[in-house]
Amino acid sequence: MPRAEPAPVEPASVLDASALMAWLQDEDGAPVVVEALSAGAAVSVVNWAEVLSNIAANGDDPQQVAERLLKTESADLELLIEPITEADCVEIAKLRPITKAQGLSLADRACLVLAARLGVPALTTDRTWADTEVDAEVKLIR
Repeated sequence: MPRAEPAPVEPASVLDASALMAWLQDEDGAPVVVEALSAGAAVSVVNWAEVLSNIAANGDDPQQVAERLLKTESADLELLIEPITEADCVEIAKLRPITKAQGLSLADRACLVLAARLGVPALTTDRTWADTEVDAEVKLIR
């Protein structure tokens, strides 16, 4: 009898690069990220590239770290890498003038747009997000 494929995990939150880095570096807020990963968390492909770039800049091998992170399912942690759609790109662009005063980067806006699309909170360490008028719920991890 064929084995059934596991049902796709619906993420409960979206992680910003700063939240994922806080977990990787065992900083304040890391336990909040562990909880999010336990419930199933997503990261946009843009934020994923940012995390891996930070890892490389710190002298570590991004390929090894990526492989380790994506095997977190065995530890009851789920990290989903989510693509950015054409519609997301339009929404990211629309956020530029709205978030310029707060200095939000393209990756920051990608995280917020993904969270809004999925209807889940965006987790970050960036306090300026709290003052941003966007359709996504923002939760500070510290």
